Amino acid sequence: MSKDVLSRLAAIIKSRRQARPEDSHTRRLLDGAPVKPAKKLGEEAVEVAIAALVQDDKALIGETADMLYHLLVLLESRDVSLDDVLAELERRMALTAVGQKRQKAASR
Repeated sequence: MSKDVLSRLAAIIKSRRQARPEDSHTRRLLDGAPVKPAKKLGEEAVEVAIAALVQDDKALIGETADMLYHLLVLLESRDVSLDDVLAELERRMALTAVGQKRQKAASR
């Protein structure tokens, strides 16, 4: 379900390229790329870290949602698809699984 939500959000963000700037915050961020989306992502990342440090779960959830949105805007601004990022994560997970199998075999 999580990937589906992120994929749907990525599609909405992509569609905002066609919106009028005065009607869409996303469009204004995309128009200011790469600086505006990168700056917003950095701000949100700091807010996530602060929410984690003060142990405020409600704020952590909200700030993480904000950060994911801004990450998707940044990816869209660079024409990098969410699917490409997810494929890279899959590749890394497969490498980790192979490494774990090698460690087990070596310890026998």
